[in-house]
Amino acid sequence: MAGTPTTATGAREVPESPEDVWRALAVLEPYCSVCDVSYVVDAADGGPGLGTTFVCAPGRPTGPPAAGAPQGEIVAWEPPRLVATRLRLTPETWTTRIELAPTADGGTRVTMTITHEPSTGGRVVRRLQRGALRRLVQRTVDAELDKVPAHVQRVAGPT
Repeated sequence: MAGTPTTATGAREVPESPEDVWRALAVLEPYCSVCDVSYVVDAADGGPGLGTTFVCAPGRPTGPPAAGAPQGEIVAWEPPRLVATRLRLTPETWTTRIELAPTADGGTRVTMTITHEPSTGGRVVRRLQRGALRRLVQRTVDAELDKVPAHVQRVAGPT
């Protein structure tokens, strides 16, 4: 039985265009130096899009992902405005939704919503953990939003 989801949202504005931010945040490259994470994408469909599956593993790729590595899927895909992924780990599922909107000055407002859903633990345990989970999910949103400029810079290259 799945637990009650915990959701947090945050937003940041960056000076780059939505198209540049989209390339930085929505394209699953084999290795992301900002997050030190590798993605092994199921490229059977010819590129990322709705339904694309991937495996996420820490560090640089040195072969196939380890057994039990987190499995992900793109669950929403509306370039260059919206991407959402669902990452399944053994005791939980994390869904990340990134929405991009142009700002009046040509930049981008990045709104990120992360939902954590436990797949184990009893109702009493989940109730006791609810406050801690809310804080964890909000800290995760804030930390991911803090990385947005570095993601954009990585794709844009040196200025």
